[in-house]
Amino acid sequence: MTTPEPCVPLTELPKPLDQLSPAELERKACIGKVMTHTLQSLTSTFIGSGFQWLLPVALSQSTDPLWPDPGASIEKRIEVDIYGKVVRTTASMIIHKLVASSLAYPKLFIVSPNIRIEKAERAKTGRHIYEFSQIDFEARDASSKDIFTLVEKALVTLVTSLNKDLKSELDTLRYEPLRVPTAPFKVVDKADLEAEYDADGWEAGLAESIKDPVWAINIPREFYDFEDFQTGKWDNYDLFMPNFGEVLSGAKREWEYDKISKKIERDQVNKENYALLLKLAKEGKTKPSAGAGIGIERIVGWATGVRHIAETQPFPRVPGTVNEL
Repeated sequence: MTTPEPCVPLTELPKPLDQLSPAELERKACIGKVMTHTLQSLTSTFIGSGFQWLLPVALSQSTDPLWPDPGASIEKRIEVDIYGKVVRTTASMIIHKLVASSLAYPKLFIVSPNIRIEKAERAKTGRHIYEFSQIDFEARDASSKDIFTLVEKALVTLVTSLNKDLKSELDTLRYEPLRVPTAPFKVVDKADLEAEYDADGWEAGLAESIKDPVWAINIPREFYDFEDFQTGKWDNYDLFMPNFGEVLSGAKREWEYDKISKKIERDQVNKENYALLLKLAKEGKTKPSAGAGIGIERIVGWATGVRHIAETQPFPRVPGTVNEL
């Protein structure tokens, strides 16, 4: 047997802890050990590379618009009134880290909780949950190639140490060995992937056909990803893992006021939600940077070979399902 293909519909969804058998609880404990090791390894790589570890924000007036990204499938956004202001639960800390890297922390990362109420039909993709965490990182004056090198180092280090220190757990969880990635990873333009597979199925086709991680680049997305207005090219990237799919999304960032303002207007995004970012950009205080977010449940899900990434959570957050805990 092999690790299940991505996007294969599941007949049984992850269950809460209180409904698991003794064997399933043992499996859950093994996943927990891999999760702990993964967090330790990745955060150590970032700290060793000069990054500062910041604390997350849960409620904010400004958070990721998730628009016009065609991959976003949000059923609703959670808003609440506090102290006379409307704030939203964090969809990602992208705006926070752009400001933070410009003003005070040239290299930063955050283990950031994210709430995205996905549509219920995404429950059985195996790769969607409505609460998740990511290592959200940003580096001032960095290029996309700098980010590629950092992430490739982090993943090779992680997988090498998992195979060495958690071999027994991986043998329990997986049907096949966890392959150590070969760096540098291949880089492919989205247009070429659409030509090889098709416009709707390229993500699944890519994940099924590769043996090592692959960078997919030039993906039209939100206003903060860098876009060359002359060529129409986007300086951004997603990282795809074999037999799984996308585990990281990132970009070189926009920092100039005129471009940010024009793109917000073009995409019909509410300017009021990004007033501070626009103010800082207009004053010349925003700086060039690049970064990404690594989905923790997704990277652990890939490493452990689970059918659904909610299996990596002690308290599964499956779209369309609400448990007591």
